[in-house]
Parts: sequence; C-alpha cells; structure tokens
Amino acid sequence: MSIGNSPEDERPFEDVSEEARPSIGRVLKDARLAAGLTVDEVSAATRVRIAILHAIEADDFAPCGGDVYARGHIRTLARAVHLDPAPLLAQYDAEHGGRPAPTPAAPLFEAERIRPERRGPNWTAAMVAAIVVVVGFVGFTAFKGGGGDGGAKSQVAEGSTPSTSKPASPKPKSSKPTDQKPAPSDSAIAAAPQDKVTVQVSAPNGRSWISAKDHNGRMLFDGLLNKGESKTFQDSTKINLILGDAGAIQLYVNGKKIEDQFQPGAVERLTYTKGDPQVG
Repeated sequence: MSIGNSPEDERPFEDVSEEARPSIGRVLKDARLAAGLTVDEVSAATRVRIAILHAIEADDFAPCGGDVYARGHIRTLARAVHLDPAPLLAQYDAEHGGRPAPTPAAPLFEAERIRPERRGPNWTAAMVAAIVVVVGFVGFTAFKGGGGDGGAKSQVAEGSTPSTSKPASPKPKSSKPTDQKPAPSDSAIAAAPQDKVTVQVSAPNGRSWISAKDHNGRMLFDGLLNKGESKTFQDSTKINLILGDAGAIQLYVNGKKIEDQFQPGAVERLTYTKGDPQVG
C-alpha cells in the first residue's frame, strides 16, 4: 500500500498572481454581456466603429491608431457598460509602457527639409544691371540737356547722325506706398451660406481622427486629419462630428470660430445646425 501523495495533492496551485487577472478586452466584453447590450448597440451609443470595438474586446489595440486614441476608446466603452474607466486605463498604461506624453507641437511625420545650397554672388547679373543703369542715366541726361536747336545743329555740323528714337526716361517712383491687402479674417475663411450648416475642421496643433455625418446619418468623412490639413462639411440641416483628439482641432461653424477649449486626447461628439455656433 502506497503512502505517497495522491494525484490530487500533486495538482499545481491555482495562479492568483497579477498575470491571472482578466484582460481589458475581456472585462469590457463581460460587462457588455452583463448589461445585456450587443456590439451594435454599444457602437451606436459610443460612435466607436464595430470593427474597432471587436478588436478592443480581443485585446487588439492597433486599429485605434495609437495610445491616445486607445485610452479614449477604453474610457468611452467603460462608461457605456457602466464600469469605472480608471482601473482599466491604469492597466493599459502598465501593459503599454506608461501614460502617453502630450502630442508635441512639431508634426509627427514631418519630411526632412532640404536646405538650399548656398551660392556665390551672380556677378554676370550684377554687371548687366550696372550697364543698364549707366545707359539709362546717359540717355536721360542727353535727352534733358541736349534738346535745344543749337545742340542739334552742332551735332549735324560734326557729322553725327541724330537718333530717330527718344531714350526712355525712367519712371519716377511714387511716394505713395503700395496698399497691402488685409489678411482674411477667420470669419472670411469659414464663410458659409445662411440656408445651410457649414463646418470647417482644421488640425493646426497636431493630427486627429475625425468622423462626420449628415442629418441622414450618411458618412461624409471617416479618417485621419494630419497637421495642417482641413476638411469642410455642409448639409441642409445638421452635421454630426466625432473628434478623436479634440485638443488638436480648430472648428469654424457657419462662418464663426468655435472658442471651446478642448483638452488633448479628449474624444468629443458634437452636433451643429444652421442656428449655431452653439452646440446643438
């Protein structure tokens, strides 16, 4: 009779370490199922695309487009399924190298600027310009001082052939400064007809993912807006916007600049109508 340990005693201990805690995607999926919500319902409520929502629930954050957008989607989805987003965001930061730094002022994908080659002075052009000045000065002096009859007769007596064309006199410089056109104002840049709603979205401070729909829910644009780029949307009733990184966006609505102070990395959902610039 064996008195050794039984097979049940030799089973490995249950792993209760931090590695055994459920993943972010699993927590969000379980909370969604517990709330009785489908993927389509969560997508409609949060405006997060279905493909991205499936990827997050599978712990694939690559389709989000970066840590800033991934954190924004996690925060939005957690609130939609009645979870506190703070623990999930802390878990994401711990698994992905910490909280992302603010977007720098310089473009993320700026092409290397090619410095122009330094060249020496163009002596040929300088000599031609000097000759033109001298010829013009001599012609002007001859025209002004040698216009009398005596001068003409002396030239004929000496056998010189009088010129048939008059030397061109230089035009006097106007003392009146040239009027400079004023720079267009913000309202002039975003001017729009009053019978429609017009929204101009620009990215002067960085890049951002944006989505725009008309009043029928038809997608007008869904993609990444790089720094320096802008998009203009127009509809007869309203424009629905989603800004992935609202802090990088500047809005002009119906010819007026929106002065809202959006935070970097914040996801904003906005609706504008013909009577705005107030949020509809």
